[in-house]
Amino acid sequence: MTIENAIQQKTPFRNEWQRVAVNLIYTSNWLTEQFKADLKPFDITLQQYNVLRILRGAGKPLSTSDIRERLLDKMSDTSRIVERLCQKGLVARSVCPNDKRLVDVTLTPEGYSFLEKVDTLDSKLDVTLHNLSAEEARQLSNLLDKMRG
Repeated sequence: MTIENAIQQKTPFRNEWQRVAVNLIYTSNWLTEQFKADLKPFDITLQQYNVLRILRGAGKPLSTSDIRERLLDKMSDTSRIVERLCQKGLVARSVCPNDKRLVDVTLTPEGYSFLEKVDTLDSKLDVTLHNLSAEEARQLSNLLDKMRG
């Protein structure tokens, strides 16, 4: 489906750059909604899932400011997200031994187990993007990287 059909656009876009900008925003929101729906049964938000994956990928404790730098959604309130994950028993906080002003955040064993369950969504995400071949996905990713400079 073209972006024009998806948003019921009746007049042409001003140029191809406007078309791609609208298409990116629309597609980003579409993909986000798909992922939110997939995460709903796990009772976790997209931002919380992002924090858990950041911590797993780091393989070491991270401060909330380190987490914030790596988040996909820069507008997220990292401290609030970490607090909710602590309440769920998925992460733990401790005073940073190198700088007592900082708090280190780590995944708990429950957090690792939880991520293993949620990892089953990876194949659902692949199916969501099934209209692209692996080469097209690589090309699109490279173009997006290029666009950001």
